[in-house]
Amino acid sequence: MNKVILMGRLVRDPEVRYSQGENALAIARYTVAVDRRFQRQGNGGDEQTADFIPCVAFARSAEFAEKYFHKGTKVLVTGRIQTGSYTNKDGQKVYTTEVIVEDQEFAESKNASQSNGSDGGFAPSNRPSPSDAGDGFMNIPEGIDEELPFV
Repeated sequence: MNKVILMGRLVRDPEVRYSQGENALAIARYTVAVDRRFQRQGNGGDEQTADFIPCVAFARSAEFAEKYFHKGTKVLVTGRIQTGSYTNKDGQKVYTTEVIVEDQEFAESKNASQSNGSDGGFAPSNRPSPSDAGDGFMNIPEGIDEELPFV
């Protein structure tokens, strides 16, 4: 089975081209930066980096990406990995790996993406915030205990 699920942010606006011929087909190319956590040797702390995954969408998916996806948009992409190769102008063989998009969607609300820089990407909540009890556990705010199935 060849199935890929990615969640990350667009590195730049999608690049869209149209195939030639009577039935022109939209082809969108974009790169998704996907967080990768790893533990540094000897330090013991988690350090974060990203993988930059090239994606290709066709037809309606490409038109959707062109219209709605922009640099920094957090997206969820499902698809399949496709590999290929070609010979460049210097005569060297170049190998490629990309995700062929089968489905794509927004991974956060528009409000969350607009306020991403100020609040770490989390949308504000109307719920009362639990207070810290100081013992490693959070106190449950008044009125919420009716919603919990185990109280």
